[in-house]
Amino acid sequence: MNTPDPTTATKPQASMNQPNADATPAAAPASAPTTTSVESADGREVTLTDVHAYYGGSEAVKGVDLVYKPNEVTAMIGPSGCGKSTLLRCINRMHEEIPGAHATGKIVVDDIDLYDPSIDLTAVRRAVGMVFQKPNPFPTMSIFDNTAAGLRLSGTKGVDVKERVEWALRGAGLWDEVKDRLDKPGIGLSGGQQQRLCIARTIAVEPEVILMDEPCSALDPIATLKIEDLIHELKQRFTIVIVTHNMQQAARVADTTAFMYLGELVEHAPTQQIFNNPGDPRTEEYVTGKFG
Repeated sequence: MNTPDPTTATKPQASMNQPNADATPAAAPASAPTTTSVESADGREVTLTDVHAYYGGSEAVKGVDLVYKPNEVTAMIGPSGCGKSTLLRCINRMHEEIPGAHATGKIVVDDIDLYDPSIDLTAVRRAVGMVFQKPNPFPTMSIFDNTAAGLRLSGTKGVDVKERVEWALRGAGLWDEVKDRLDKPGIGLSGGQQQRLCIARTIAVEPEVILMDEPCSALDPIATLKIEDLIHELKQRFTIVIVTHNMQQAARVADTTAFMYLGELVEHAPTQQIFNNPGDPRTEEYVTGKFG
C-alpha cells in the first residue's frame, strides 16, 4: 500500500460551527490523501486573548495573550503550578470538564472562536488534538483499534479506516515496528512506542493543532529523542504546542518559547532569545536554574 507521509499530505478544511458530530472537520477521501509539497501544509494560527482560567474561585491563568504560529513548535515552560497545562487544556476546552472549573477570554483558530456558543465540542477536540503526559492507549484494544479509535468515536465518514491507520502509524514513526502485529494489544508495546501510538491516534483524525503535555516525561532518553524527532516532522503539517519542564528539550524542539510564572505569561520569544538573551529577569533566573 503506497500511503503518503502525513507531513506532506493535503489536509481537509475544518469546520467547527455545526452543532452535530456529522459536521465535524471534513474527512479525507476514501483513498489516501493527495501528496503535495511541504510548503502547502496548512497548520493553523491559534490566538489567545485575555484568557483566564479558574478552579472554583482560584485563578490559575491570569489574562494570557499569546499567538501560536502555524507550522511552528511553541514550548511552554515554567515551574510546576504556573498554569502551563491548564492553559493547554483551555485551548481544546478540556479544562471546563473539571468540576467547578471554567475559563474566560477568547481563543481563535484562524477565524474560528473556540468558545462561541454555537461551536460543536466534538469538532473542537478533533481539530485540536492532545497528547498527555503518560501514554494512555486503550487497554482492551489492539494497536489497530487504538489508532482508529478517534475516527470511530467522532463519527468520521467516507474514510478508508485501514488506509488511515497505516497513514497515521507511518506519520508517528511506528508502522515498521508494528505492521506485523496490528491485532496485538496496544499496552504490549514499550513506553515510547505507546506514546507514539497515542500520537498516531491523535493525527488519524486530521487535527489542525496538536497539544502535548509533557509527552516525554515518562520516557527513557532514547524514546524521548524519537518523540522529539517526530515533533520536528509533524510541525511541517501541524501547529504544535508542548509543555515541558526539560529546558534542553525546549531548546531542541521549539521555534518559540513562552515562560509562565504564577499564572501569568511573562515572556514569549524565539527560543534562542529566551535562553540566551531573555527580556525579563524572571525568565533568566528560571532558565538558569535559580528557581523552579
